[in-house]
Amino acid sequence: MASLFRGGWTGASLKNTLASFGLTLLFLAGVTRSTAQVAQVDKSKRKVVRSVEPEYPKIIRHSHIGGAVRLNVTVLANGDVANVEVLGGNPILVESATKAVLKWKYAPAASETRQEVRINFDPD
Repeated sequence: MASLFRGGWTGASLKNTLASFGLTLLFLAGVTRSTAQVAQVDKSKRKVVRSVEPEYPKIIRHSHIGGAVRLNVTVLANGDVANVEVLGGNPILVESATKAVLKWKYAPAASETRQEVRINFDPD
């Protein structure tokens, strides 16, 4: 703890010191809005006909934790979401995004398709 006042902190030493007090350090990126925003990443003609907005846990939002979740979604020919694969994102927000996308309905198509979806969680 004495190194706090000598200015010799590294990321690892700060993390270890905080852990000894039972605390966790979270680095947060700058964000601009307080809702989850959805963006279709690929150029597929498949439209979402019913979407469910992901829940943004209040404690996470009020702690100013945000970020993007990227998902690879398998959509059946009838428009139902069959599978959601996580490509990346904040683990705290992945569960909420995945639960929401599993409830989505796409327009019917001739065959199964794969869509990449990005959901942005912005607390401010």
